[in-house]
Amino acid sequence: MKVELRAEQFKEHSLIGGLLRQLHVDIPLLIGLFLLLLMSFMMLYSTGNKETALLIRQAARMGIAGILMIVLAHVNPRQFQRYSIPLYSLGVVLLLAVLLVGDVGKGAQRWLDLGLFRFQPSEMIKITTPMMVAWYLAGHDIPPKWRHIGVATLFILIPTLLIVRQPDLGTSLLVASSGASVLYFAGLSWRFLLVTILGLSALAPLYWQFFMREYQKDRVLTFLNPEADPMGKGYHIIQSKIAIGSGGPYGKGWQGNTQSQLDFLPESSTDFIFAVFAEEFGLVGCLGLLAIYLFIIARGLYIAVQAQDTYSRLLAGSLVCTFFVYVFVNIGMVIGILPVVGVPLPLISYGGTSMVTLLAGFGILMSIHTHKKVLPN
Repeated sequence: MKVELRAEQFKEHSLIGGLLRQLHVDIPLLIGLFLLLLMSFMMLYSTGNKETALLIRQAARMGIAGILMIVLAHVNPRQFQRYSIPLYSLGVVLLLAVLLVGDVGKGAQRWLDLGLFRFQPSEMIKITTPMMVAWYLAGHDIPPKWRHIGVATLFILIPTLLIVRQPDLGTSLLVASSGASVLYFAGLSWRFLLVTILGLSALAPLYWQFFMREYQKDRVLTFLNPEADPMGKGYHIIQSKIAIGSGGPYGKGWQGNTQSQLDFLPESSTDFIFAVFAEEFGLVGCLGLLAIYLFIIARGLYIAVQAQDTYSRLLAGSLVCTFFVYVFVNIGMVIGILPVVGVPLPLISYGGTSMVTLLAGFGILMSIHTHKKVLPN
């Protein structure tokens, strides 16, 4: 009887395993992503005053992003490598189109109106830039020589500068970091990257004087001293810190936030949703959330290490690094150690564009992991 039961369990396990292999999903990664999306529903229900329409819109976006993730997971990584140049070129052309005919909103020109929907090409370039840099470096010796580093840097600078022109400093930071991470995973010394960053920092006064908009300057000045204008430009970050501090070790409980419900905390469902989470679940809840993020990052790095060709390894590492930068920048600006740049908390903040981009990246990660047996050594 026990033998038959074990046989049935083994058969059921084999069927589930076969189905998952056909779907090309990575179960540990999928579980981590599912937990974040579940938290997104919980937080939007709390910050949106139990508005079901908000949850329905978010669920629709999650569904579209999830389908895209599964579709990309089925694509052989060699196809991503083959189409790296056309996809990167298309992204750059669309960025140029944004500067010429793009829609203007909130003082920035970031969208293309395609009739049925609006499209933000800078989201696409977050993936196509590391694809292009990985394709170029994979065709040369690793670690790369100086001339190859120069060409790869050019591939990074072109979309980054086009996005800066929109202007969108948050997205340009993500694009630049995604490309730079490919160089790092290709064997470029972190010391060289550090010296490069310091060198670019030395040019900050010129950028401040000739290129930064007034509202961008205000964000930097507010970051340095938010108390200088507590009821104006410093209001967001001050209220964010109050919300985080009021949560204490264990928080006020789900839907127990006051800063958001009393409208003290602006953008509570988007950029500053981490502050609401900290108020409701406290330090312990924040550590749990960070543990989920770290698990996803660790799993992604494991997939990158296990990749069987240079292109897949570089691309996987870059996608994971981009996800890390998302988390670091959002939490950093909410707790006041970074300027406010409009980067959402990944897979939890309300919105569809960043979710589609992130889950598309995880679809590519799953493709790299589940197709590794058919790739050449």
